[in-house]
Amino acid sequence: MSRIDDLIAELCPNGVEYRKLKQAVDVVPTSRGINRQDYGKGSLFPIVDQGQGEIAGYTDDESRLVSKGEYIVFGDHTRAVKWVDFDFALGADGTKVLKAAQGVIPKFLYYVASNLDIPSRGYNRHWTVARELRVPVPPLEIQLEIVRILDQFTALEAELEAELEAELEARTAQYAFYRDRLLTFPKTGAVRRLPMGAAGAFFGGLVGKSRADFKGGNARYVSYVNVFNNISVDLSRDDFVRVEAGEHQRSLALGDILFTGSSETPGEVGMSAVVTRQPTELIYLNSFSIGYRFGDPTLLNPEFAKHLFRSTPLRSRIVRAASGVTRFNLSKRRLAMVEFPVPTKAEQVRIAAILDQFDAIVNDLSVGLPAELAARRKQYEYYRDKLLTFEEAS
Repeated sequence: MSRIDDLIAELCPNGVEYRKLKQAVDVVPTSRGINRQDYGKGSLFPIVDQGQGEIAGYTDDESRLVSKGEYIVFGDHTRAVKWVDFDFALGADGTKVLKAAQGVIPKFLYYVASNLDIPSRGYNRHWTVARELRVPVPPLEIQLEIVRILDQFTALEAELEAELEAELEARTAQYAFYRDRLLTFPKTGAVRRLPMGAAGAFFGGLVGKSRADFKGGNARYVSYVNVFNNISVDLSRDDFVRVEAGEHQRSLALGDILFTGSSETPGEVGMSAVVTRQPTELIYLNSFSIGYRFGDPTLLNPEFAKHLFRSTPLRSRIVRAASGVTRFNLSKRRLAMVEFPVPTKAEQVRIAAILDQFDAIVNDLSVGLPAELAARRKQYEYYRDKLLTFEEAS
């Protein structure tokens, strides 16, 4: 028997007490969070918000600090759960700061909260659901032993993941280096260059749609996130919208290039994804992105274009086609003036084949380093779940 089994047999042979989460925590009153545009206006105190990263920015405003303690920060919209045991300021709205109630060890509460299966409600708030979920509260000796084990496991996982992430970062940099090198062409006239406005036309996304149209839809559409996260559009995602017969909505076609239309930071505006497969059904573009279609569909190989429009030389020109202060919006007029290279068809195929191999190593979750990272995280989650599952007291 394990140490935990021995403790259970000794301290709670008839099962472990379960409580609703709201009975195991105290919600800490906090002031309004710091606006996102102010995240970079300081360097002294870390800002913790509902994003996935531990620290979102810094502030020098000492009056906004949450006094040092042992807290769980819960992302009301994102469901992110963070352990915070240092002075910090809350970021933009959408967080709950929780403290362990009497009889619950704070770090144990963090592990329990991290293990909760909270159903997604999209961007709606989740605390109203999470607080009703039941969590185990074993005797303190068992909580301490579980924290000891998970702390050790977490430290080992962090060390292994750091090694893998360093390797992945190196591979990513290698891919970016070769991508930019292969996609930087001399300006000597050997490779033809065309402004986007002359080579094709821009188009918008869905029009006339309300929130209700995205519930129980009958047609797929490409979301903003789909464009942002992929160099090749994922045509199989289950993002649906209601499109009635006779509506004048433009559907996507092989070779279309899609751009995110706006962003909170200039470096992330105009991220591109290319339709690299012929759609087998009508599929539409979200209204927050911009579509582009070549007049001659054979001008650029889609597999080549997906790398080209994410390359540093072309990205730098695309970014300059945006303007804004707190939010940056891409201008179709400026984008039309962005020139892109058109190497021979054979050269496009050769470059695409090389870069696809690098991209698979870096980004394909079914092979290589990303798969190993994912496997280690699943292993950790499995053991955490086993340690935090008890027979409930009758």
